[in-house]
Amino acid sequence: MEFELLGWSEDGPTLQLDYEQFSYAGKFVMSSTGKAVVRADGHGIVAAAAFDPDRTDDATLRIRYVTVRRDCRGEGIGARLLRTVRQRAADQGFDRVVIAVNNPFAYEAATKAGFGYSGERTGVAERVLVWPSEERDSRYREGLESFLERDLSDTEATFIRSREEPPAVVDPHRS
Repeated sequence: MEFELLGWSEDGPTLQLDYEQFSYAGKFVMSSTGKAVVRADGHGIVAAAAFDPDRTDDATLRIRYVTVRRDCRGEGIGARLLRTVRQRAADQGFDRVVIAVNNPFAYEAATKAGFGYSGERTGVAERVLVWPSEERDSRYREGLESFLERDLSDTEATFIRSREEPPAVVDPHRS
């Protein structure tokens, strides 16, 4: 797999994704956010992320959207893409990276990428995770269990209950 940064927000990259295969596909057409993708041999783009500097803090990069092609979900690609974006953000001089997630699977992917639950919520149902986080391990269950307050599918509830310890941080270049 190849991880590629298409450009930062000031570069105005756009991306056409198949709305039937990718959640949030329409968000990637906008040129106001930076973009990064994962390409797989013979499969083209299998994941994408959109991000931009935080409007109130120039030292913070905010990851706005992450999507993994439907048939590739559950393979750890999203976590590896998030890890790659946060590494590139640090290389670019950002001190902090933030992402808000709205489901336990995205929460787990962000945790695998090294993000930690901040205790903050935003939007209707989003949990805010940050990197770096000194509380990544100690707040893992708190953030994950907070999703149990919502109406969840049986799959989501079972997933949450099956997790005890925070997952290891992934290496973005290993399968």
